[in-house]
Amino acid sequence: MSKKKNVVKAPHEMTHRQLSHHKRQIRRQRIFFFGGIAIIVAIIGIIVGGWVAGEYLPLHTIVIEVFDTKFDTAFYIDAMVILAKLQGTTSMSELSGATVNQITSAELLIQEAGKLGYVVSDEEARQFWQNAGINIEINNAAILFAKAQLVSNKLKDEYFSAQVPQTGVQFHTMAMMVESETVAKSLRERILNGENFTMLADEYAADVASSDIHGDYGWHTIDVFKLNFYSTIPVDYISRADAEAGDVSQPLTDNVSSKKLGYWLIRVNERPDQDTANISAIYLGNEEEALDIRARLEAGEELGPIADNLSQYSTSQQNHGELGLMSVTENITDAFNGYAFNPSSEIGKWSQPLRDDSFYTKGGFWLVKIAEKDENRALTDEDRNALVVKLQADWSSKIWSESSPLFINHLTEDLTQFAIDRVSKQL
Repeated sequence: MSKKKNVVKAPHEMTHRQLSHHKRQIRRQRIFFFGGIAIIVAIIGIIVGGWVAGEYLPLHTIVIEVFDTKFDTAFYIDAMVILAKLQGTTSMSELSGATVNQITSAELLIQEAGKLGYVVSDEEARQFWQNAGINIEINNAAILFAKAQLVSNKLKDEYFSAQVPQTGVQFHTMAMMVESETVAKSLRERILNGENFTMLADEYAADVASSDIHGDYGWHTIDVFKLNFYSTIPVDYISRADAEAGDVSQPLTDNVSSKKLGYWLIRVNERPDQDTANISAIYLGNEEEALDIRARLEAGEELGPIADNLSQYSTSQQNHGELGLMSVTENITDAFNGYAFNPSSEIGKWSQPLRDDSFYTKGGFWLVKIAEKDENRALTDEDRNALVVKLQADWSSKIWSESSPLFINHLTEDLTQFAIDRVSKQL
C-alpha cells in the first residue's frame, strides 16, 4: 500500500493592502527603535558633555607654566591639598595664591639645580614622604615638593657649603648706642682709661640689642656682622682696612636706629580735679635736646612747630604738642602720669626733662671697641650656617628675578573657585 505524501502548503500571500500595512508597521518599529537609541545617545551625550565641560576640561586646563613645564588644574588642586595639610591653612584665598608661588619656585629650583648637577629621583622623593611620616597622597604634586626640598638640602650641604671658608679674619667686637654725643664722648674717655665696656653698657646702652648682651657682640667675621647687626654703622667701623685690636671709635652718629629711651617735657595747663588735667607735652630723644627745647619754650617759642618737627610721641606730634584734657586712667606711662597728675606739679610751667624707658625714640651715637682681632680664626658652625643660608638666599633671589618674566599664570577667577571648591571637599 503506497504512503501518502506530505503536501507543502503554499504560503499565504498578502493582499496589496495587507502588504502595505505590514511595511508601515516595520517602518514604525524601526523609527521607534532608532528614535529610542537616538534619545539614549542624546541623554548620554548630555551627561558626558556636561562632565567634559564641567569636570574634564577644567581639570586638564593648563594653569601654570614654568619655562616649558606645564601644570594643569588637577595638579594645582593636589598641590593645594598638600599645602593645606602641611601648613594648616584655613584661608582658601591665601592658599590659592601661595600654591602658585610654591609650584613655580619648586619647579624653578629643581631646573636650576639640575644645571649645577644636582638632581633628585622620583624614588628619593617618595622615600622623603615615607620617612617624614606625613599622611598625604604621594602624587605628582607631592613628588615635586619633595624634590624641591631635597635638592635644596643638597645645594646647601654641598654646593654652597663648599663656598664658605672654615676660617677667616675675625673681630671680637664691643658696641653700644647711647643717647647723645656728650654721653658717648664721656664714655669713650672712661673706656680708654681702662673702665670695663660691658659694665658701662649695662648702665648706658640705650639700644635693646646691646643692652641685652652687655655690649659684647663676640667673635665674628665682617660678613657675619653684616648679617647679624641691625645697624651698618658699627660694621662700617670694624670694616676699615686699618682696623686693629684695641681701637675705640669716636662717637658715631646714627639717625635711624631706635632706642628704648626718651625724655618728656610736660606742661600742666590746668587741673579741673585731682584725676584730670589739661596737658601740653612733647617726647624727645635725649636729655640735651630736651633741655635745649625747654629753654626755648620757656623763652616763649611757639610749641606747635617744635612738636611737629621733633616730638617722637605720635599723638603729641599730630596734635602740635597739645594733648588736651586727659584723665589719669589713660595711663600713658608711669613717668608721664607721675608728673602730669601729681598735685605738686606747677601749673603753666614746663617740667624738667623726665626720663622714660617705656617708649622708643630714634637716633643716638655708637661707641665701638675692637677688643681682639684674629687673622685666621675658625668659624663657628652657627656662623658658617648663616653664611651658607645667605649665599643660597642670594642665589635663589637672583634666579627668581631673572626667570620670573618666563612664568605664566593662566588661572582665572572661575578656575580658582573651581579648584577651591574641590580642595574644600577633600579637606
